[in-house]
Amino acid sequence: MKNILSAFVFAAVAFSSSVFAADSQTNTPAKPVAAASVAKPTASASQESVNINSADTQTLTKLKGVGAKKAEAIVAWRKANGGFKSVDQLAEVKGIGAKTVEANRKIMHI
Repeated sequence: MKNILSAFVFAAVAFSSSVFAADSQTNTPAKPVAAASVAKPTASASQESVNINSADTQTLTKLKGVGAKKAEAIVAWRKANGGFKSVDQLAEVKGIGAKTVEANRKIMHI
């Protein structure tokens, strides 16, 4: 009888701890991830605005998809045509397409 009672108490204690552990896990709300609360800078906030009518070749290379050769082509087009009238006109430069204009639209101005 003593063995049966001991086995019963042992089983009750063993199972009750897992029940309480499960309750404590399900009742606590999930904590938000720390990375989600950190504000990430946007492309326009982390990059300075670029005036395509006055920027030098080094500044123009900061644009996405624009290397040294394309920056030189932008400056050459600007000199030959008297400057840009709109940001969209940048697509007329050889090697610069609509995708490059769209990728940089938020940081370019006249």
